[in-house]
Amino acid sequence: MSAMGTPMANYAAARRAGDFLFVSGVVAVDPARKAVVSSYEELPAHAREQLKTLGYDTGQMTVDIYEAPIVAQSWFVLDRIRTIAREHGADMEQAIKLAQYFRDLRHYPFYNRVRGLFYPTQPPASTVVEVARFMPGDAAVIEVEATIHLP
Repeated sequence: MSAMGTPMANYAAARRAGDFLFVSGVVAVDPARKAVVSSYEELPAHAREQLKTLGYDTGQMTVDIYEAPIVAQSWFVLDRIRTIAREHGADMEQAIKLAQYFRDLRHYPFYNRVRGLFYPTQPPASTVVEVARFMPGDAAVIEVEATIHLP
């Protein structure tokens, strides 16, 4: 079982085919609480420090209340993909394709800045799509699936 918990339904979190690992769509559900991440306080301290370098997690409620859901979920989802990659002997640099699904495409700029923490030089090939709904509910604003080339 993954360190990040089991999938929310009956599917594989990731599946290997030859030299490729296909990671199912990841949403920001904290497996310990079984709830969608929606604030900076739900992230580890090192994540919050990274996000502060981008100008997020300001401590100003009137700013953070609007940015936190997409920013925190972006970091959480990408970190979970990194964890799954590492469990299979790879890292984020081997992620050759990301499919990113947004409830609102206006969230893309926030996600893009956070993605830069995980891909400081060159992001993988990408698909960006706006969708109406995600599982597990309305609190989830982003879902990302990955294709990883295993070393």
